[in-house]
Amino acid sequence: MRRIAPHSPSDRRWKDHRSAMLISMRSSYQRMTADHPNGADRKLPIANLKSPPMDVLITAGPTREPIDPVRYIGNRSSGRMGAALVSGALAAGHRVTVILGPVAFAFPAGVRRIDVETAAQMHDAVLREFPSHDLLIMAAAVADYRPIHVHSDKLGREGALTIECEATPDIVATAAKIKRPGQRIIGFSLESEGNLARARQKLARKNLDLIVYNPVGTMNSEEVEATLIWPDGREEPLPRQSKMQFAQTLLNERGAAP
Repeated sequence: MRRIAPHSPSDRRWKDHRSAMLISMRSSYQRMTADHPNGADRKLPIANLKSPPMDVLITAGPTREPIDPVRYIGNRSSGRMGAALVSGALAAGHRVTVILGPVAFAFPAGVRRIDVETAAQMHDAVLREFPSHDLLIMAAAVADYRPIHVHSDKLGREGALTIECEATPDIVATAAKIKRPGQRIIGFSLESEGNLARARQKLARKNLDLIVYNPVGTMNSEEVEATLIWPDGREEPLPRQSKMQFAQTLLNERGAAP
């Protein structure tokens, strides 16, 4: 698995750094989940210390596609799933870069953070960063459409308004085309309840290593009831759980293992 030279310390130095990072992450994690109704969810996810550290790239949050200087096309994504994945990856000892859309939700410290607003900006950031990472987790809720014409001045309220749109770039499918041996990509498929067939189609069409099916009710929620789907036909429905617990399952026990 490819490693970047600046991230290749000796074993002893890495263990010391990792221990300090986990202590720091405990404080960050507890601050982020302090208001969670389930006290058990405040526990720091168990780090998989036997797993070698990876360079993990995570996308999170929504994108906003401008209509004019004030209005945009977006969605209800809060970024909570991405925040949980970042916390889980850090707690497991991985080096993390997050490409983050506009969110109001607090994100953990200790990561390399790239802020973006539009799907085009996220597309460019992912293609620029993915070659130097081992794992891409595409958890962002990218807008599917954007206005063809963006108005430079604020539109007035003058009756009906028609906005012609075009599809945004398929970021994860494009990243899969440049994936080299040893790299992995995990995608997410937000679908109507029970529509696993669409998630299976995306898995195959986009050439992913794993896709996470989650129903639309999980958006902006504290919990998720996901199904993991692999290219070899395996499927694993997971119980309803907090997004923090799900992140631990995904990163330490299932799809993220090298």
